[in-house]
Amino acid sequence: MREVNPKDTTRAYAFDMWMNAPMPMVTFFKTLDVSRLRRISLKKGLKFNMLMLWCIGKAATQVKEFFMLPVGDKLIRYDTIAVNTIVANSQGEVSSCDIPFTADLEAFNVEYLRLTRQVADTCENHDLTDSMIIGTSALAQFNIDGAVGMYSGIFNNPFMIWGRYRKGWFKTTLTVSFQFHHTQMDGAHAARFLDFLQKEINNL
Repeated sequence: MREVNPKDTTRAYAFDMWMNAPMPMVTFFKTLDVSRLRRISLKKGLKFNMLMLWCIGKAATQVKEFFMLPVGDKLIRYDTIAVNTIVANSQGEVSSCDIPFTADLEAFNVEYLRLTRQVADTCENHDLTDSMIIGTSALAQFNIDGAVGMYSGIFNNPFMIWGRYRKGWFKTTLTVSFQFHHTQMDGAHAARFLDFLQKEINNL
């Protein structure tokens, strides 16, 4: 990770426009067809949430804007991406777990299982500071139509939220929300990411 001069990037105008905005976050909603994800999860014994996180990471690596993030009053360029998940820990509370993304699904699964177990047992967050983190929160036991993430003014990371998937006769759907800082990307970039996410799910 390294600081970059916004004027030397494609985000120069957005940096000037949105860095000091009182509410620079934008939220998109999209209903995904996760039928294939569910089938693979059941057939292979892989966690649905793990597969979802891998597809998110895979889609994000195809959008270059994900590798830059406003941090404080600076624009930082990252070389790697990680996906965060919220873990129910052994004390009945929740902890945060950053999982480094790799295009190798088997390797990602191994790290997912290892790190989430570690966080659950120790009740200590696993935070990565040298990767651009995509936050997620899966409320898989609840039927929700959408959620808008909180903007703290401290963390500008993109964030995704979803609830329980819905099983139909012919397909299984999942509605997700995607919140992003307007300095990091524009609406077209976010929409392209969500399209890539659907394609990664379909091609898994």
